[in-house]
Amino acid sequence: MREKIRRVLVVALGAATAIAMAVGPAQASAASPWANCPDGAVCLYPEGEDPPQYPSHTFWSYGAHNLQDQYNWHWILNNQYGGARAKLCSGPDGTGTCSDGMAPQTGWWVYFTPVNSVVLYLP
Repeated sequence: MREKIRRVLVVALGAATAIAMAVGPAQASAASPWANCPDGAVCLYPEGEDPPQYPSHTFWSYGAHNLQDQYNWHWILNNQYGGARAKLCSGPDGTGTCSDGMAPQTGWWVYFTPVNSVVLYLP
């Protein structure tokens, strides 16, 4: 990827765990395309696609985005900039148990079976 990559363990949505891949700190300027995820977007990739290549879902607007039929392991990349974050929630419309916010320029390898919505927001 663009910078040195390090692996960390995160806990997402209670008992489900995920391995997250974190890329160095976000730059002050706009992001650049990353694994075909456009600048300013959050991208979800097809089940089991590792490494991520072509997103199956691209989210652009702040707020909750409900998911259907997303199970097992997926990459989700936050290619937003300006401090914008994304979180994963077990319920629709950003309800239920939610993960910590995913920082800009960060990707997570997440077990999506309990995830029902992705929320984009500016803290």
